[in-house]
Amino acid sequence: MTVQVNVLEAKTQLSRLLDRAEAGEEVIIARAGHPVARLVAVQQSPSEAPRILGALQGKGWIADDFDEPMPEDFLITPQATR
Repeated sequence: MTVQVNVLEAKTQLSRLLDRAEAGEEVIIARAGHPVARLVAVQQSPSEAPRILGALQGKGWIADDFDEPMPEDFLITPQATR
């Protein structure tokens, strides 16, 4: 359901209008009878969902020698120019 209110009513009834928007209603705020803004509930996206600490535990590993220098034969050396 959609309801339209004027700016003055929106100012004085903001808490109630927010409750209505949270309940799924769409609130149109109008100035002099002309719609200006829409007040709707924010949908929580998956990226904003609460994170669970330790959810990826055991899913990856780091080698014991990850911070050791690379072997000399692994390094790329520039080729001689002809």
